[in-house]
Amino acid sequence: MITERVKELVSEIEQATVGNKEQLEAFRLKYISKKGAVTELFDNLKNIPQEDRRAVGQELNTLKNLAQTRFQDFQTAIENSADSNPEMLIDLTLPVAPNLQGSLHPLTIVRRRIIEIFERMGFNVSYGPEIEKDWYNFSALNFADNHPAREMQDTFFISKSEGEVKDDVLLRTHTSNVQVRLMERQKPPIRSIMPGRVFRNEAISARAHCVFHQVEGLYVDKNVSFKDLKDTLYHFAKEMFGKDSKIRLRPSYFPFTEPSAEIDVSCFICGGVGCNVCKHTGWVEIAGSGMVDPNVLENCGIDSEEYTGFAFGMGIERITMLRYGINDLRLFTENDVRFLRQFEGA
Repeated sequence: MITERVKELVSEIEQATVGNKEQLEAFRLKYISKKGAVTELFDNLKNIPQEDRRAVGQELNTLKNLAQTRFQDFQTAIENSADSNPEMLIDLTLPVAPNLQGSLHPLTIVRRRIIEIFERMGFNVSYGPEIEKDWYNFSALNFADNHPAREMQDTFFISKSEGEVKDDVLLRTHTSNVQVRLMERQKPPIRSIMPGRVFRNEAISARAHCVFHQVEGLYVDKNVSFKDLKDTLYHFAKEMFGKDSKIRLRPSYFPFTEPSAEIDVSCFICGGVGCNVCKHTGWVEIAGSGMVDPNVLENCGIDSEEYTGFAFGMGIERITMLRYGINDLRLFTENDVRFLRQFEGA
């Protein structure tokens, strides 16, 4: 009985034709699925007398191989037919994929704007290494070995030297290292800005991060005065925050500048009246600055009797947060698409 059924199925399978995926699926269900005709015959094999099972089993295996081979042949033919006809690969019922426009990161937007402003004032752009020696990051900038100012910046050290000669290797804590390298290899006049990434060992929060970006500036020439510094930063504030911006300078301390000053700009949100952004003072701090200390000039091989200079530095994240009203520093590094898409077309 099973042998006759096997012969019928062999004849059906050999004569079967399949022209599309629906017919292919129907073939699979009818013959080689778990509830198909071939599987049903294998289930009935236990009812065959012991002495006949071997011969019947061989016939069933031959039938099973035939069905599977025919299925694979049909499947290959259908796939080749689809490849040769591109229209069969297109499902016109699918919704159209939106043509999303990318955008620059807000830090990139602000960094480019800062560079653009200073380039129009005659500054060029200089870059330097992020992995630096102690000399360029501290010592050449008037940081003595036991100077308390070293404790102002929590440093990531890669290697610590021992003995009197300090040759520590570290991740730079500011882009001032580029200023030192620039003064070592170039004679004045020097007028350059130094954008870049810096590192400090700080706990990550809404107001602080261990990785952030700075733009520092340096101008060294004969007869450079504090008024030149003030006029430069005043022009920058007007270009970045609006023509009605005002600045004020507050006395401060930095090891590499003397005298030193913090730079505040009138709050561009409230116009100086007072708001949450400026903490109701009407002013927002944007940068630190000062006249380059003569010791720094001498450390870099520049005659401090002949040349003077000014330097300043500002955080790009700080400027970006003020410019766009962002209140959490972590948003810049979390890559949240919902946040980044707000700057499309900016």
